[in-house]
Amino acid sequence: MIKFDRNKPFNNLPLLPPDIDLEQDTEVLKKLISTSRALATVSGSINRLPNPYMLINTIALQEAKSSTEIENIFTTEDELYKAISNSKSEEKVNAATKEVLKYRESLWSAYHYLQEYGVIDTKLIKNIANQIKETSMGFRSPQARVVIRRGASEFRPGEVIYTPPRGEDVLNTLVDNLLSFLNDDQKYTMDPLLKMCIAHYQFEAIHPFQDGNGRAGRILNLIYLVSKGLISQPSLYLSKYIILNKDDYYFNLSGVTQRNDWKSWVMYMLNAVEYTSNHTNTMVNEIIEQMGATLAYGKEKIKWYNKDVNEAIFSQPYIKAGLIGQVIGKSSRTTITKYMGELVEHKILSPKKEGKEIYYLNNDLMRILEA
Repeated sequence: MIKFDRNKPFNNLPLLPPDIDLEQDTEVLKKLISTSRALATVSGSINRLPNPYMLINTIALQEAKSSTEIENIFTTEDELYKAISNSKSEEKVNAATKEVLKYRESLWSAYHYLQEYGVIDTKLIKNIANQIKETSMGFRSPQARVVIRRGASEFRPGEVIYTPPRGEDVLNTLVDNLLSFLNDDQKYTMDPLLKMCIAHYQFEAIHPFQDGNGRAGRILNLIYLVSKGLISQPSLYLSKYIILNKDDYYFNLSGVTQRNDWKSWVMYMLNAVEYTSNHTNTMVNEIIEQMGATLAYGKEKIKWYNKDVNEAIFSQPYIKAGLIGQVIGKSSRTTITKYMGELVEHKILSPKKEGKEIYYLNNDLMRILEA
């Protein structure tokens, strides 16, 4: 057992790897196999779509929304989809929506950093946190008395439940060890999925930044999976599982700290990856089936409807009329308005007016994405 006092900085947080052979545990091994199989199908499944980037970008947006909800920052799909369907509208969105968009931007920025430099390093994780919080902060300063307290809706609200490590040298040592564990596969010969599970606990326990650690840690999960070739894009909606099982998430995190219960934590995280992988594959199948049904229906009802138009209206849940104009090669506002009216008349799209703007909703796509 690790000596732990929640009111004192956890400066004796053990270095990685943990002193337990999880790969020899039969239950963990079986779960690791089933999770790996489910995860292996995700990239191929997404690439079946005519426009894979549509789903990848939407998943990134959903991941951003749910990850910020874990931190009690709430916005709506409506606000998000409006923001991304018209870049000018991002200047007018509310504070919560901006937080979500910053998370998504941080996720993609980290992905592009990885593509360019090929390594997860200190600069990468600092960049993630800086973009989330729109700051240039580094790691927590030694004088910052950061503690983790129970939420206002919990039993004994405000009570300290964890005090992360404190001190410049302590943080640097722990972060260096974490990065070495992730990057050095010769020294730490462990399945990368297990590494992700273990590293996520360690990152949250180190709590290296003043704020934004939870969101930064969840981005790091996806970037690490990309770095090991387990997914081709940051296209897993892991935060949905955490939202659905939030109490278990925090219980199992604390279980490692207080009881060295790595197995329960790892099983929880593997379940999250497997559930998310299966959910993504189901979502892709439903989108492809719906696209086919909408194409057949649209061509029957509207003489100008074609495959390109069909793919455009499935490019994102909210679209502007100009997108359809571009696809069909029409610039006349009168003509485009007429065409959009036909799409609305046959219930392929539905209009939504916001001030002077009109957005067109693909309700079939939204139903699938939000399931």
